[in-house]
Amino acid sequence: MQQRPLLTALGLMGVGIVLGVVLVSSLGSNAIESLFAAGLTDLGAKQAPAPASAAVKAINDQFVAVSNAVTNSVVSISVKAEKKSSGLRGSPQDFFRFFGPDGMQEDESPQMPEESEGSGSGVLLTADGYIVTNNHVVEDAAEDGIKVMTFDQKEYKAKLVGRDPLTDLAVLKIDGSGFAPAHFAQRSEIRVGEWVVAVGNPLGLTSTVTTGIISATGRGIGIVGSKEDGSRNRFATENFIQTDAAINPGNSGGGLFNLNGSLVGINTAIASRWGVNAGYGFAIPIDMVKSVALDLIEDGKIQRGYIGIEITSVDETTAKTVGLPKVSGVMVNRVVKDGGAQAAGVEEGDVIMSVDGTPVKTSGDLQNQIVLHRAGDKVNLKLWRDGKEIAKSVVLKPVSDDGSFADVDLGGRAGGPVDMESSDPVTFKGLGFTAAELTEEARKDLQTSNGVLVTKVDMRGAVARRGLRQGCAIVKADGQSVSSPGQLKKILDKKNAGDGVLFVIKTKDGKQAITVEMPES
Repeated sequence: MQQRPLLTALGLMGVGIVLGVVLVSSLGSNAIESLFAAGLTDLGAKQAPAPASAAVKAINDQFVAVSNAVTNSVVSISVKAEKKSSGLRGSPQDFFRFFGPDGMQEDESPQMPEESEGSGSGVLLTADGYIVTNNHVVEDAAEDGIKVMTFDQKEYKAKLVGRDPLTDLAVLKIDGSGFAPAHFAQRSEIRVGEWVVAVGNPLGLTSTVTTGIISATGRGIGIVGSKEDGSRNRFATENFIQTDAAINPGNSGGGLFNLNGSLVGINTAIASRWGVNAGYGFAIPIDMVKSVALDLIEDGKIQRGYIGIEITSVDETTAKTVGLPKVSGVMVNRVVKDGGAQAAGVEEGDVIMSVDGTPVKTSGDLQNQIVLHRAGDKVNLKLWRDGKEIAKSVVLKPVSDDGSFADVDLGGRAGGPVDMESSDPVTFKGLGFTAAELTEEARKDLQTSNGVLVTKVDMRGAVARRGLRQGCAIVKADGQSVSSPGQLKKILDKKNAGDGVLFVIKTKDGKQAITVEMPES
């Protein structure tokens, strides 16, 4: 009795299936389509709610055209490294960093084995296979440990032609012909606010295209030439293009292109605390890329020339101190022994206004001008000294194999008559330091024949913020040679609140110029 309802239900289901088949057969396919057209598949609106204007469509089409055109010029690079890649190293602030092969920082990643693998990007320079990438992508590569994959998925063994740690660039070569080299933009075409396209292989995703704008130019972030001990080669050169196009680990060495499809820079670093994109990336500008790449292709090494100075951009205090009509230029903090600047008579405290007629507004501007020259080239500098413009011609000199000049030691070039003033220590409370007579030990240690010894510095004071440190000697103030604390006091007593003062100081590393504003008494 209990099975009868179940049998009845199964019977009804069978009848339904048969009737359904008969119904579909009798209606035919046209009837089914009509049935769906009546509303069963009417999904989505019948037209776009905001059709793009012709101008918007043209811009969109241009992005598509650029993306299609430039991806052929960007390659993927895989590296078998002999040791843990230094591309993972962050800056001392652990904020600006190169994007390494896996995007992890040293303190976050496990120790790699003796041989490890990483990846990056590169841009084709010539039809016969020269490629530019970042030095930090390939610097630890094992012999025969570099492979390149082109856009068409063909793989090649690459030869390291040469690399330049001081600009973080390197050149590779693959055998072949008919490759698609990038078209180079002109430096003058790079403008803040213009659209750019970043192309590379981030996070293992090949041929990735992102877009953004150029956010700034002439950026220095203190990462190129950094060493494992946290120090940095003083001849490292940075003049980055900043962009908000999303770039991530694996984008290193990839291209930054404008909407003409021309290469404007090589992507190199990101601003991030986590190792992935945090809004800003940095690219080496095209003129620097071209100059370095040509040197490496021709000679396998850099024949770069240097002025032989250390510099800082002029700020308001410096401009006021030296009497500049506007805040512009680069102040010479240090003149390097045996460099071209010393031979030409450039001095600490000079302000460089232009190079070969091209105005210099920041340190990055000056570095970018000089990096385009070779050792032996002559550059014409316009300097600001003692309230007027003067001209100096400097023959650029090469640095030694370790990337540095000899230690600075200019001796007592200041000269001039010595005022015999009180040798008692003097505390300059407003500026925040104490000066005492220079001891014989300090004279030998600092290798200076004149000056006063800075025995105490208030780290909250004005001079500390400008770089004065305990243990150095002040050898000049306002252009006058200093030989006693009393004499220094006499010079500073003539200054009014708000006036600027130019100090030349001597440390174990050499001479340096700093400026400071006199405080209210």
